[in-house]
Amino acid sequence: MNNKDLRKYSKIVVDGVEQAPSRSMLRAVGFEDSDFSKPQIGICSTWSMVTPCNMHIDKLAEHVNKGTDEAGGKGIIYNAITISDGISMGTEGMKYSLVSREVIADSVETVSGCMGHDAIIAIGGCDKNMPGLMMGLSRLNRPSLFVYGGTIQPGPNHTNIISVFEAVGGHAAGNVSDIELKQIEDTAIPGPGSCGGMYTANTMASAIEALGMSLPNSSAQDAISKEKIGDCINSGEAIMHLIQNDIKPSDIMTRGAFDNAIKVTIALGGSTNAVLHLLAMAHTMGVELELDDFTRIGKQVPMLADLKPSGKYLMSELIKIGGIQPLMKTMLEVGILDGSCLTVTGKTLEENLATVAPYPTEQDIIRPFDNPIKKDSHLVVLRGNLAPTGSVAKITGKEGLSFTGNARVFESEEGCLKGILDGTVVKDDVLVIRYEGPKGAPGMREMLSPTSAIMGKGLGEDVALITDGRFSGGSHGFVVGHVTPEAFDGGPIAIVKNGDRISIDAESNTISLEVSDDEIKIRLKSWQKPDPRYTRGVLAKYAATVTSASEGAVTDKYI
Repeated sequence: MNNKDLRKYSKIVVDGVEQAPSRSMLRAVGFEDSDFSKPQIGICSTWSMVTPCNMHIDKLAEHVNKGTDEAGGKGIIYNAITISDGISMGTEGMKYSLVSREVIADSVETVSGCMGHDAIIAIGGCDKNMPGLMMGLSRLNRPSLFVYGGTIQPGPNHTNIISVFEAVGGHAAGNVSDIELKQIEDTAIPGPGSCGGMYTANTMASAIEALGMSLPNSSAQDAISKEKIGDCINSGEAIMHLIQNDIKPSDIMTRGAFDNAIKVTIALGGSTNAVLHLLAMAHTMGVELELDDFTRIGKQVPMLADLKPSGKYLMSELIKIGGIQPLMKTMLEVGILDGSCLTVTGKTLEENLATVAPYPTEQDIIRPFDNPIKKDSHLVVLRGNLAPTGSVAKITGKEGLSFTGNARVFESEEGCLKGILDGTVVKDDVLVIRYEGPKGAPGMREMLSPTSAIMGKGLGEDVALITDGRFSGGSHGFVVGHVTPEAFDGGPIAIVKNGDRISIDAESNTISLEVSDDEIKIRLKSWQKPDPRYTRGVLAKYAATVTSASEGAVTDKYI
């Protein structure tokens, strides 16, 4: 394959007399004569100082660029946006979080599509970066790979961002003093990197590695480490190999690969957001994946990782014992993973795992298959008269497998948080937060503030929470999100009244409003759709195009 064949897209932009203006502009940003004959590699950096998750990614992008240039390509760094869930949590700003996933996907498609990049390396850190970048890579379907920005180190006393959220609840309960709260606030986030538990960022990084779209171990490296620098530099050689062999995301992101990603997510006890994002990524790639596939797959895979939020350990501790590679090798050996799936190394998953050593015998972060934390998936899809088209619960078994209680209804996250902190919420309540779905919020906010307040007030075993919004990967307790149809679309969650009995059963996979069918029909008939909360701008555009959470909350399915 000659060099011209490696420049399938860039040659249109820079070759020929008529493209002299294009070359002239590129010379201004550092191109020399020899660079015009090289494959152009778009390096999408999500660097930003709005969050510690991404504050170091500018440096990582430089290492990626170095590796790309040394491998014979011409790296071109550009930026996509990022927002911070942790900073915006519990505020109106959080409505932009899931929206940012679509904006990031649009950015990758727009920039690399416009500029004729022959391949793309995308570097992500915070939660929505990763699926957004992957969706952008899938849309273009050019040789591509993903680099994870890496995880943060823990703060003193094994603290992290969830420690701060839960300390707020503890402070309201009188168990955490002003001084203690200030100390946790000051020290829990010591520097760069994504939130330290098996929250959404580390979940999605692990899922993408299992999917085959990042280099081995990319998901299990500290943000500030020589290993992460090596991961960045090695991406340059890998991307050139992908170009030379014309290996595209569609060759890697197959249905078998998505099944692998789901299975690894389950074994790790990953975030409920993985359901939403994997559905969206599959849609973008043209792979058939449905909500019920998570139920089917979930029956085959145990939860093995004792990681926060429901467990004891942080990602930095999993890294020290080998990351997720030994887990995947064991899963492959027992027949759970499909080892034939192609990866960005140009090798199959089985070939990548061939030389991986097992975990140290004394570790207890990853349980053996004969002693799992839960014998099947913690990601439970629930249906019933309260969620006819599905909902997603994160139930590890530690919070029990069923809950029945009295509805206490809130029309927004803010109202619920206030009710928890001021003592309105009591034992045996099922908290119902509605009009927080993709269309109704709009934006499907994460309910980390209420769930953390519940745990901080010591109500984790005494109340349940359901919502048409979603949860942070840091949420734990008896919580059910992604209730569909959402309230704004007239789903049954819209007509729940205070005092109604609600039953949630993770063994029968049901969620039920204990009200007669006739009464439900009467209430639905009298329900009136509220006016949209936004009529202009990005939130209005999002609400007008977004699908149900059960379809991944994507914005390009029905246009």
